[in-house]
Parts: sequence; structure tokens; C-alpha cells
Amino acid sequence: MAASPHTVSSRLLTGWVGGCVWYLERRALQESPHTFMHLFRSVSKQWITFQHLTFLRRMYVTQLNRSLNQQVKRKPEPVSSPFLEKTPLGQAKAEICEMRPLPPPSLPLPRKPNEKELLELESASIIDSSLDAEKETKEEKHWKEMKLHLDDLPGILARLSKIKLTALVVSTTSAGFVLAPGPFDWPCFLLTSLGTGLASCAANSINQFFEVPFDSNMNRTKNRPLVRGQISPLLAVTFATCCAVPGVALLTWGVNPLTGALGVFNIFLYTCCYTPLKRISIANTWVGAVVGAVPPVMGWTAATGSLDAGAFLLGGILYSWQFPHFNALSWGLREDYSRGGYCMMSVTHPALCRRVALRHCLALIGLSAAAPALHVTTWTFPVISLPINLYISYLGFRFYRDADRKSSRKLFFCSLWHLPLLLLLMLTCKRPPGASGAGGEPRS
Repeated sequence: MAASPHTVSSRLLTGWVGGCVWYLERRALQESPHTFMHLFRSVSKQWITFQHLTFLRRMYVTQLNRSLNQQVKRKPEPVSSPFLEKTPLGQAKAEICEMRPLPPPSLPLPRKPNEKELLELESASIIDSSLDAEKETKEEKHWKEMKLHLDDLPGILARLSKIKLTALVVSTTSAGFVLAPGPFDWPCFLLTSLGTGLASCAANSINQFFEVPFDSNMNRTKNRPLVRGQISPLLAVTFATCCAVPGVALLTWGVNPLTGALGVFNIFLYTCCYTPLKRISIANTWVGAVVGAVPPVMGWTAATGSLDAGAFLLGGILYSWQFPHFNALSWGLREDYSRGGYCMMSVTHPALCRRVALRHCLALIGLSAAAPALHVTTWTFPVISLPINLYISYLGFRFYRDADRKSSRKLFFCSLWHLPLLLLLMLTCKRPPGASGAGGEPRS
């Protein structure tokens, strides 16, 4: 049976010296494995930590390069890498989607990342930066000034002149001409309609020319031709001039000087008073209502050559109708007007906005009752127009009481059909030319 090493040494050395040697050998044999394992674990931990820090440093450099590439504004034609030249864009996107997600940097990694993984990280960063540069290039191309094609020019000029608003102006002018006493003159009617339409196109074009910086901030007006750069400001001003000069000439020399003077006054009032007042005071709403009330007066003066009580009655109806129409419209566009910097009643004085709308809804009832008294219509008109006037007054009261978008929309859409129907009822109830007390003289 073999003896242990400390037994052999104790046999060789006896006494106090042998006991010391035996104690030291036994302690060395007991502590050596623990010391070795402790050293091995410490070295192993240090090796893992060093590799972890190396990988974190490489990831930091990769992310830093990616962020720098995204911050730098590339040219419209970015320089593509050799990897993108050989790989189509769709395939590169697919490879990006198929890449394995990187492990979180906070977890310890058991091994050192190989060169293949680092190459994939660098390729992904290059592809991401190239895709971002391509996206920026597309956005820059989208906001560049668009080329003007002759086929698109009529539609662009129609939007520049607000063709729907111009049609409303011409229709109210025509109603004023037809409601005027005296025989109907077709050439004068056509010249009046054409001249008024050209004057309206000119005023609307100048209005858009002045409001380009503010229209770009509003969702309602950001797609206008001048805002999008579809036409140049010089072309817009040229178009406005080409409409204003012949329009005023037709009204002055083709109809009568009074109608031409009213046309010039309305263009000035809309472009030089109403347009700048929109950013200064809520008084712009009353000035704009005067602008809308002038066209039927122009139709009356074109037929009679004078300003009679009937002309002011028609102007008053158009004046009062615009408050429920516009105040209800602006109530739903308060955020837009505030973003554009316009001073509107619905934004700065919401309670006044609702009161004014209700007040002028009720005024329409009184103006309709005054039409036969001023010898414009028969007494049948106040009776048959009372239901629609009461209905719009009821919606005006609902708008005043509820002060919400639903009531404002109902009032706005009611105003769209209320005015044409009211003018149509006036035409059907027009006082006959031979009736006694008819005001105004026929145009010679």
C-alpha cells in the first residue's frame, strides 16, 4: 500500500522539523487547486470583458458613422457604394429585412464577433444612408417649381381666378340686371356679365398674389397655383392686368360709366382694403361683405343707369347673406386661419361671430318684407320667402346656441342653396313693368 507524500516526509524528518515540514506540505496541497481555479476564473472573466468592450467600441463607431451620414445633406445624385451597384434596390431591402437582429449590447457575449458580422453591419449602415439620401432627393424634387404645360394652363388660371366665386359674382350681377325695371337688353346684359366676370378674375388673382406666404400655412389654400409654384408671380400679375383692363373698359364704354366706376371701386376695395385687413382687424369681414354686395348693384345700374332704392335693397340682401355664410364657414376653419395668421371673428371673437350670423339671418326676413314696399317685387314674395328665411334663422340660432362644428356646417350648407332660391323667388315675383310706382327708368 503506497504511502502519502506527507507520511514519507514525516518518516524522513522527525521531531519538530519534521512536523513543520509535514504541515507546510499538507497546506500547499490543499490550497493549490483553489488558487489555480481562482486565477483561471479571473483571467477568463477579464478575457470576456475585453472582448465585450472591443465589440461595443466597434458598434459605437458604426452607429456614429451612420448618424453622420444621415445628418449630411447629400447631393441630388448620391454616390452609390460598390455593394449597391451590384445589388438591385429591392434585393438590398430584402437583405436588410432578412438580417438577424443584433444582440443587446448590455448582455455579455461569449465570443468575439467575426469579420462577416462586422461586414454585414457596415453594409446595412451604407444601405440605410443611401436610402435616406434617395428619399431626401425625392422630396427635393417634389417641392421644386413645376413645369408649366399649355394643356394645364386653363385649369391653373381658373383656380387662380377662383372660378366658382367668379360664377357666383356673375350670377348675382345678372339677377340685379333682370330685377331692374325696364325692358331686357341682351347685348347690355352680355357685356355686363362679361365685364363683371373679368373684373372678378382680376381681383381674385391679385388677392392670391398678395397672400402666397400665408396661404402656404393653411390646409385649405396650400394647393393654390402660386403656392405650389405652378405659375410665376409675373404670369399671375400679367393675367390679372389682362382681365382688369378689358373688364373695366367693357363696363365703362360698353355699359355706362357708373357701372365701370363701381367695378373699379370693387377691385380696389377687395385687393387694397379687404386683403390687408385680413391680417389686421376683424373689420375685414364687414369690408368683404360690402365687396360681395356691389355686384347686384352693378347689374341694377347697368340696366337703369342710376342708383335707386331697389339697387340698395339687392345690395343689402347680399350683404346680410354673407355673414351667416362666411361666419359658419370660418368657424370650421379656425385652426387654419389661426395658423395662417388671419384675424377672423371666429378666431379672436367667437361669441361675436355667432351673434352677427344670427343677427343677419333675421335681417333677411326684414329685407324680404321691404322688397314690395320699394316696388321691386309683389307682396307675394315676402310670404313665399318666409319659410326659407325662417329656416336659415333657425339654423343661425342653433349655431349661436350650440357653437359647434355640426351646427356651423348645417348653416353653411343651408346658405349655399338659400341665396339662389331667394333670388329665384324674387324673379318670379318681380313687379310688372307697367305697374304703378315702379322705380327706375329703362336704360336708353
